[in-house]
Amino acid sequence: MNLYIFVTTIKLMKYRLVKLKDLSGNQASIYSIYLIDEKITLFEKFLIENKNIYKSELNDIFSRLIAIGHSVGAREQFFKKNEGVPGDGVCALYDKIESKLRLYCIRYGSLLVILGGGGFKSKDIKAFQDNEKLAQENSILRQISKEITERMITEKEIKFSFDYMDFEGNLEFNDEDYE
Repeated sequence: MNLYIFVTTIKLMKYRLVKLKDLSGNQASIYSIYLIDEKITLFEKFLIENKNIYKSELNDIFSRLIAIGHSVGAREQFFKKNEGVPGDGVCALYDKIESKLRLYCIRYGSLLVILGGGGFKSKDIKAFQDNEKLAQENSILRQISKEITERMITEKEIKFSFDYMDFEGNLEFNDEDYE
């Protein structure tokens, strides 16, 4: 068994939080991380990487995300919690039990979700740390969660909207901000 540990900070260059309007609705807002240099979100990268092999699972994920945004909210039972460090909100979206895809996200209660990336998790893998791709995608979201928390609590550059359905403030991040 291989164990991959990512000790160094993942550098994303420049990115910003963007609301995915088609998935967001009156029950929850769904965001992703837009990589400015790559001109794509982490969620779009996840879709592109998996569209040929896992099309039906991606359809299931889309159905779940539409339900979250438009009819039921980000209910706790839709997510595998504690996929990061305590308190960072990093989790994996459940679509179906037999699913082989993991989509990592950051959950802020039942009203806000930030989608990241993910990948294939075979049955012989017990933990995401045993898969280099999953470990890297998870590490990226843990770093982003840390940066958002710093901007919310310490720097007060980001806050929740009055109804807690959106982020407000400086949603653009640069590596230079954290050096």
